[in-house]
Amino acid sequence: MAQEDDHKRTIVYAERALDCLRQYALPAYPRFYEVWYTYAAGFNHALNKAVNDASDSAEHLSSENVQDIYNQFLSPNRLGDRIDKVGTKLSAEIRDMIDRLSQNADIVSEYGNSLEGARNELENLKSPAQLNALVAKLLKATADTAAANSSLEEQLIESREQIEALQESLEAIRHESVTDDLTTLFNRKHFDQSIERMMRHAADTKEPLSLLITDIDHFKQFNDNYGHQTGDQVLRLVAVASKQNVKGKDVPCRYGGEEFAILMPHTTLQQAVSVAEQIRRAVMSKELVKRSTGENLGRITITIGAATMRADDTAHSFIARADKALYAGKHGGRNQVRSESDLEGAKGAPQVA
Repeated sequence: MAQEDDHKRTIVYAERALDCLRQYALPAYPRFYEVWYTYAAGFNHALNKAVNDASDSAEHLSSENVQDIYNQFLSPNRLGDRIDKVGTKLSAEIRDMIDRLSQNADIVSEYGNSLEGARNELENLKSPAQLNALVAKLLKATADTAAANSSLEEQLIESREQIEALQESLEAIRHESVTDDLTTLFNRKHFDQSIERMMRHAADTKEPLSLLITDIDHFKQFNDNYGHQTGDQVLRLVAVASKQNVKGKDVPCRYGGEEFAILMPHTTLQQAVSVAEQIRRAVMSKELVKRSTGENLGRITITIGAATMRADDTAHSFIARADKALYAGKHGGRNQVRSESDLEGAKGAPQVA
C-alpha cells in the first residue's frame, strides 16, 4: 500500500513536470525534467523561489534560465566546486605559513651564527672600541631577529584566522549538503547515511533504535487550495514540532515532499510512540494563518508510523514496517499514531535493550 501511494504521488509530480516543459516549450532533457519535477514536489524551497522569480521577471523561461537554475541548485558538481575552491585557498594558506616558518628558521639560524662569531671575536678583542663595535653588531642582530619573530607572530595569527574562516566555510558547505533548506531539518541524503550507521551501532551495542515516519494529512489538497507558500508554512510547522520534541541524539529529517522521519537511538518502541504523540498533538494545537491575507486556515493534522529495529532487519525492512504502520493510520482515519505492534499479524518482537 505504501508503494501504491508513493506511485500515485510521484506520478502527479511527474505529470506536472511534463506540463511545465510543454508550457515553456523546453527540451525534455533529464536535467530540465529534474528541475520541474523538483519544483512540482516543492522539496527545494530555494529552487522554487528562483523559478518563481525568473517567471515573474520574464515572459518566457528560456533553456538558459532553466540551465542556470539547474547549475545553481541541482548540479552534482555544485557543492564539489565550492569545496574545491575552499580547499585550494586552504592549501595556499598552509603553504604560505610553511614558507614563513622556513624563512624565520633561516633568520634564527643566522642569529645563531652571529652569536657563535661574536664568541670567537671576544677571545681576540684588543681594545674598548672593538668591544663597542661587537656589542653594536649583536644588538642589531638581536633587534632584527626580534622584529622578524614579531612579524612572524602577526602573520601566523592572520593565517590562523584565515584557516579558521575557511574551516567554517567547509563546515557550512557540509551542513548545507545534509540540510533541507526549507525546514532546516536533515535531508534524505543524511537520513540514508544515518540509518545504516545507526543500525550497525544498535546491533553492536544491543541498544534499541526506533524510527518514526510522519505524513501530513491531505497535504496535496491543502497545497492546491492555498498555494505553495502556505504549503511551505505547513511544512515548517511540522518541522518545528518535530525539532522541539526530540532528544539531542535523535535525527529528524525531511524524508520526502510532505513526509518526515526521525531516527531515535536508545529509544524503545513505547518511548517512540510517546514522542510521536507529543509531535502529533503539538501540530494539531496550532491554528494556521495565511500570512498574505491573515485568513485563518484552521488546523492541520499528521499521521505517524513507528517501528523499532529487529535483529535481522535491513534498512529497507526497518523502514517498510514504519511505513506500513503509517499507512495503517492513514487508512484508519488519519490524525493518529500507529506502531508496528498495532498491525495485525505482526511477526517477531522488536529488539530491545
